[in-house]
Amino acid sequence: MRVLLIMDPGIAIPPTQYGGHVRLVHIFAEEYSKLGHKVSLLAGPESKISGKVYAFGINDLKRSKYQKLKELTFAWKFLIRHKNEFDLIHNFGRLAYLLPVLNASVKKIMTYGRPVNKKGIRLFNFLPNRNLIFTACSNYCVSTGNIAGKWKTVYNSIDFSKYELTEKVADDAPFIFLGRMDKIKGLQTAIEIALKTNNKLWIGGNIPTTPDNYQYFKEIIEPRFDGKQIIYLGALNDKEKNKYLGESKALLFPIEWDEPFGMVMIEAMACGTPVIAFKRGSTPEIILHGENGYLADDFNTFLSGAVRYKDISRIKTRLIAERNFSSLKIAGQYINLFNEVF
Repeated sequence: MRVLLIMDPGIAIPPTQYGGHVRLVHIFAEEYSKLGHKVSLLAGPESKISGKVYAFGINDLKRSKYQKLKELTFAWKFLIRHKNEFDLIHNFGRLAYLLPVLNASVKKIMTYGRPVNKKGIRLFNFLPNRNLIFTACSNYCVSTGNIAGKWKTVYNSIDFSKYELTEKVADDAPFIFLGRMDKIKGLQTAIEIALKTNNKLWIGGNIPTTPDNYQYFKEIIEPRFDGKQIIYLGALNDKEKNKYLGESKALLFPIEWDEPFGMVMIEAMACGTPVIAFKRGSTPEIILHGENGYLADDFNTFLSGAVRYKDISRIKTRLIAERNFSSLKIAGQYINLFNEVF
């Protein structure tokens, strides 16, 4: 099968640090290739896969609206010119990229990793279209856009070969928080949990850039860093994530919004590290309460879960995650969509 993957420019594929949705594109490109398919990629400059790369746009997350319009025009021209060269177009980028091939015979999968714009879904299903299916990374995420068309849940995945299982950690091992330090990620709650339980907290993540979140970071979060109990590690690459997640007693995931998936949860589980999270968004689909972590309704139940981290088997945590979210399994589910749904 001839597969074209599409992703917005902004970050080269694969990313060196954060960029969960971008990382998925690389994972699936490699898995499709391993399964014997001919894979091409339409993405930002300096992207690399085991296949052909068509580069467009610029790698700048703050690029202008005019630049994004130029990228859209390029994608349209590319698809009009090359649509007959592919059996499947798997789009992880803007839905609008698919407009020129919406009613073409080529099969199309539109994948979402964030809450869905319902207006776009209504419009695209109002227009003549065929051989189009929408997927999202959790049942919760599907529920945000499932108002028209065909929808399926296909979970996110990681390459488990990049993560080592740590079967045991010391009693004085730290908790860890890993992610953007935006207010909705709930880092202030993770800090309170560490202080209440007299544990260290490692914090890995980027400093926010939006004005409201940067103010939150400077006023609420940064003053809590003391380098002894509340320790900021900076932004972590893959090797560092594997090290720090594996050496932690639990990942604290106290989100204040309905997270569509949360890749860091399965990255932690791949290291055997259980996850303590608020019961929001997709967390009940990823965390099996009492088996690979704990789900909490409020601060007190979150605190209770953090105290009981030892009751979770780190070996079992890894096995559950690998069974449900391996890249080979998830890539196979997409291939099954191509063979069964269309």
